[in-house]
Amino acid sequence: MNRRLYFLMPDNQSARSAHNDLLLARVPESHMHVIASSQVDTSDLPQANLLQKTDIVHAMQMGGAVGGLLGAVLAMVASYLGWVTIGLEGMTILSTAFAGVFIGAISASMIGINITNSRHKQFEADIHNNKILFIVDIPVEEVDKITAILQSNHPVADVRGIDPTIPAFP
Repeated sequence: MNRRLYFLMPDNQSARSAHNDLLLARVPESHMHVIASSQVDTSDLPQANLLQKTDIVHAMQMGGAVGGLLGAVLAMVASYLGWVTIGLEGMTILSTAFAGVFIGAISASMIGINITNSRHKQFEADIHNNKILFIVDIPVEEVDKITAILQSNHPVADVRGIDPTIPAFP
């Protein structure tokens, strides 16, 4: 089980140094992600991908749930009003619910891809002030060790917390 550790670095030099310390602590580079404003040069640091920067995953989950529920309710209404062939009501409700899940998830993902990740709202002001948000995915057993390394080697690192679980889709 992994945890997601968030910390802020004030500049690129300290972020590079923290990146090197994390590599020495045997944290794979694929488990490190950086988000910063466009004014900060982070080209030599591991960049966060689209799934981590945007709210696409949350939007797909919400859109799928709402679409499935709406599809099922509409199919039940159609069955109640007699618009569905007798004997096919269950299949109609099920297929309409699945179609609603698909259409809702796709539609909501188009909106979610344009919204910043809702898990990062607490960091928006710091990112706009040219600080660098470091996201590190580490095993539960390593959390205290990595936090201690960051705090001892980088007093400027602002450790901002730990997500209780890492989402299946970052």
